[in-house]
Amino acid sequence: MNATSHPILFFDGVCNLCNGAVQWLLANDKKGELRFASLQSDLAQELLPAAGIDLATLDSLVLYRDGRAQIYSDAALGTGQLIGGVYGKLARLGFLVPQFLRNGVYRFVARNRYRWFGKRAECMLPRPEWKPRFVG
Repeated sequence: MNATSHPILFFDGVCNLCNGAVQWLLANDKKGELRFASLQSDLAQELLPAAGIDLATLDSLVLYRDGRAQIYSDAALGTGQLIGGVYGKLARLGFLVPQFLRNGVYRFVARNRYRWFGKRAECMLPRPEWKPRFVG
């Protein structure tokens, strides 16, 4: 089974907020559908430009599935839909908010994430039981 047979959430591997979100998702994705890779990975360098993503200017999570990429609030809400349950329902409601408002809030947090939550010197290492969910 190759890395792209599952949806992949690309995240900023040195961002504490992003790493915390990934750990939360790992614990709450009961179906184990999502895979994870850092934006700094070789897999991101390979897949994302082909999906129209400029990694040099990106300050967002990227949800990659079926050869397409979602960024900003669409990536966050799409991820919520994938894990399902109450989070999927909340995500569907979130999509009712106009995209320019959702993305405005998302970009504000993204611009300030290092100042508010800090930054790591290197990407996180997953716990042994989560290692198979990391690709790239």
